Amino acid sequence: MPSSVNDTFNLIRKVTPARAFNAAQVLSSYYYSQWTRKPAHHALPISIAIEPTTSCNLRCPECPSGLRSFTRPTGMLRGDLFRKVMDELAKTLSYLTFYFQGEPYLHPQFLELVSYAASRNIYTTTSTNAHYLDDSMAKRTIQSGLDRLIISIDGTTQDTYEAYRIGGKLEKVIEGTKNIIRWKKELKSATPFVVFQFLVVKPNEHQINEVYHLANQLGVDHVALKTAQIYDYENGSALIPTLDKYSRYQRQDNGTYKIKNELLNHCWKMWQSCVITWDGKVVPCCFDKDAHYVMGDLNEKSFKEIWQSDKYYAFRSSLLKSRSEIEMCRNCTEGTKVWAEA
Repeated sequence: MPSSVNDTFNLIRKVTPARAFNAAQVLSSYYYSQWTRKPAHHALPISIAIEPTTSCNLRCPECPSGLRSFTRPTGMLRGDLFRKVMDELAKTLSYLTFYFQGEPYLHPQFLELVSYAASRNIYTTTSTNAHYLDDSMAKRTIQSGLDRLIISIDGTTQDTYEAYRIGGKLEKVIEGTKNIIRWKKELKSATPFVVFQFLVVKPNEHQINEVYHLANQLGVDHVALKTAQIYDYENGSALIPTLDKYSRYQRQDNGTYKIKNELLNHCWKMWQSCVITWDGKVVPCCFDKDAHYVMGDLNEKSFKEIWQSDKYYAFRSSLLKSRSEIEMCRNCTEGTKVWAEA
C-alpha cells in the first residue's frame, strides 16, 4: 500500500464518534457564521498547534526565531501545562502540531510530550530542521508514536541550502533523514510519515526537480513545495521566486508587489484551529508569530473558557466584518501551498 494511503488511513482510524461529531459541529458553525455574519461556535477545535519552544539553532531570514526578533519571551513549554491541555481536549481533538516557532527538538522533553499525545490516540506532527536527529534521537522519535515528521530541506547543495537556512548544514539534514528511515525499517514502524518540505525561494527554485530525486533516493514518503511568506514584500525581495507558480506575491506595473490572493471576510482556521504558545497564550493563527492577538492565558483559564469567550467572539466578529483591518491577516496567503508526492 502506498505510504500516502497508509498515512491517510492512520489519520482516519484515530477519528472517534466524539471527534467526528465535534468536527461536524465546527463545520456547521463555520457555514452558519458565514451565512448570518455572526460568529456562532458550538464546538471545540479539530486541530491545534502547540509551541515546544521559541529557541532555534538557525538564523533563517524570514523567521522571527531565526532573526531573534521576538518581542515575546523565549522559553520552553512546561509538561504540566501541556498535559492539562491534552486532558481537556483529547476527547474531541483530532490533529496536533508540535510547532509554531523555534526548533522542537531543542525542548529536552519533546518526545515525552509526543508520547503523551500519542497515548491519547491523537494524530501528531512536527516540523524540524533535522539537525538533532542523531541515531539515538531518531530511534526515540519512532518509538514516541509521532505520526508525521516534516523535515525542512531548502536546497540540495550546501551553498543553496545555507542561502536561506543560515547556519545550517545540509549533511546534517541528510544524515538525520537517513537515521529516521533506517529506524523505521528496523522497528518495522509505519510511522512517522516523512515529508521533505522545500520552501521555494529564488536562490533554490532551480533545484525543485533535484529535491524530488533526493527524496526518492533516501526513501522519503512525500515532498511538499511551500511558498514563502515575505514580511517586507512591497518593494520586492531577493527571496521572491521568478517562477510565478511558487510566489505568493505579484509584481505590479509600478514595480511594487502585492499579495495574489483576495482577502475574503471569513477564515476556516478561526473556527477549526488555534495556536498555543510555549507559555500558555492562546492566539488565533500561525500568522500571529509574535502573539499580538492573545485570546487568553491557559495558566489562568481552561481552554474552553478562552475558546468560547467574549474576546474570541469579538475577534471572529471583526474578521467576518473586515478581515483587512486585522494586521496579521494582511500578509495572509492561506491556501497557497503546493503539495506534490515524491
